[in-house]
Amino acid sequence: MTTLTAHAGTRGLGTLTLAEARLFMRDVSSWFFALLFPSVLVLGIGFIIPGMREPIGDLPEPWLGLRAVDLMAPVAIATAMASVALVTLPVYVADYRHNGVLRRLSTTPMRPQGVLVAHVLINAVAVVAASLLAVLAASLAFGSPAPERPLLALGAFVLGVTAMFGIGLLIAARAPKGSAASGIGMLIYFPMLLFAGMWTPGPMMPDSLATIATWTPLGAASQALMTAWFEQGVPAQQLLVMAGYVLVCYPLAARTFRWS
Repeated sequence: MTTLTAHAGTRGLGTLTLAEARLFMRDVSSWFFALLFPSVLVLGIGFIIPGMREPIGDLPEPWLGLRAVDLMAPVAIATAMASVALVTLPVYVADYRHNGVLRRLSTTPMRPQGVLVAHVLINAVAVVAASLLAVLAASLAFGSPAPERPLLALGAFVLGVTAMFGIGLLIAARAPKGSAASGIGMLIYFPMLLFAGMWTPGPMMPDSLATIATWTPLGAASQALMTAWFEQGVPAQQLLVMAGYVLVCYPLAARTFRWS
């Protein structure tokens, strides 16, 4: 009996996830912001800001001879993380609470937790796709290099996405409706991009700002990715910071989450 119930629950979750994915793709503003906006933002920064395509001067190896725009691939990934985690994910969950979807699902065999799982899965796929598109855009437009250590880049990416989703779920836990979640997410979004190095990537960031950025989830993710792309060593502090956000945000979001 337990096996049959588990099988039915898994099948129901798959059906729910596909249905939610179709709804997600019908919302042009959501999929544009989640999938394409990071690429658009990175391309805009690279082409519009003066000096981004000039060699970085007065810096030692491994930065010697690189252009500022060469550093944009890790920043592009960080932007994709923030776009999905801080806006798309919490807005959908908060809207479902406001519209009573979560409450109505509590009376069906598919518990409301299934909606959370479905949207985490959908947004996880979205952030992977957005990251690949942004890195591809940076590579094609500016010739941005690939990471020197792909495995470290992958580990930093997974930990960074997990940490940022924790922030997004914490917003979703308390926001009364989608507009409130969007407002809170955007309020955090642009400072996070600053700490991620959107306007002053990698070694161009002032030391004081870089120190602060290390203690933010997106700044830590961007710095860890930058190390995987260009430097040697292990970004232990950044990895520990991201792990700390994971350990704090998920239990806090679960404790404070409101279903109705």
